[in-house]
Amino acid sequence: MESVLDYPRFREFNSTFCIKMSYRGMQQLRVAIIGVGSIGGVILGAMADTDVDLVCISRGSTAASLSNLGLVLHTPEGSIEVVPSERYLLVDSQAGPLSEQIRGTCDIAIICGKTLDTPALAELASEVLTEDGYVLTIQNGLGNAEILANRIGRERVFVGSLTHAAWRSNEGEVYWVGRGSINFGALNIQENFRAEPLLKILNDADLNAILSDDIQQIIWKKLLINVAINPVCAIAGVRNGALLEVNSLWQQAMQAMREAAIVARASGVDLGDIKLENYLREVVTISPENRCSMLQDIMAGRPTEIDALCGAVVLRGEAEGIPTPCNAILHGLVKGIEKSSKFD
Repeated sequence: MESVLDYPRFREFNSTFCIKMSYRGMQQLRVAIIGVGSIGGVILGAMADTDVDLVCISRGSTAASLSNLGLVLHTPEGSIEVVPSERYLLVDSQAGPLSEQIRGTCDIAIICGKTLDTPALAELASEVLTEDGYVLTIQNGLGNAEILANRIGRERVFVGSLTHAAWRSNEGEVYWVGRGSINFGALNIQENFRAEPLLKILNDADLNAILSDDIQQIIWKKLLINVAINPVCAIAGVRNGALLEVNSLWQQAMQAMREAAIVARASGVDLGDIKLENYLREVVTISPENRCSMLQDIMAGRPTEIDALCGAVVLRGEAEGIPTPCNAILHGLVKGIEKSSKFD
């Protein structure tokens, strides 16, 4: 197997790193990426080309890989980029209390971790942020923003929806298989003026960021995609593109999406003039080779985020008096698969 030193990008990053380090004394922004899996890896790899001072917070084998090998990122264009560990300050969240070198020093924290871990991630964000720093969550499901708001303050929370597609191999390499965009906005819309530095950073990194003034639309449009793609592909054990190839899978995905849209509108969410089938087709078309996060979780024997996706739609539907049979079935099947992984 090739060493990361054999990749040409290592020398490119290594040669520019010395220049980037000198900016820290000039009020360089420090950004923490909390949770460096597939999507966190994409953000890390993209931001490594900017002048941002990067802090990576990870754990376990992911932290070990980031420390020993750096980040190996396969781009949608087919190139392989390597970000050496010298480019970022790595924190293993399982290694004890944060050092004073990190505590209270980050201007922005981007949370990419799993919904199940949001309370712990919120605590980490509160520890690394400066007094006027803020957090951007690009997690799946409902309820993450509220947990963060309870811990660090509603006025410091931004919520985003990301359509870049990526998956992570067992060896820790990240495969960025589809370019998309990041739509985000403040939980308190009056705070959107604070987003300009983050908007610039994301666009300097070519992540195609768009600032929105309708945060509920962002949250629910992301949920529509997640309830359509994640459970169906996870249960069938297929990549996203199979939805366009197998009509019965497509119909299940569309039905879950329709139910979620009905629940959203009943809850007062303005989805605009969205055409559901076109919306789903657009996302799947740019990510046919992607292994969705729920499929990755099942393959690795990890708990999934099904409760925050289909489970949340079912609960909200019950509150609004709206039946959601497709989401209920998908929720039950994924929960069953989670249980089956515990058998020898």
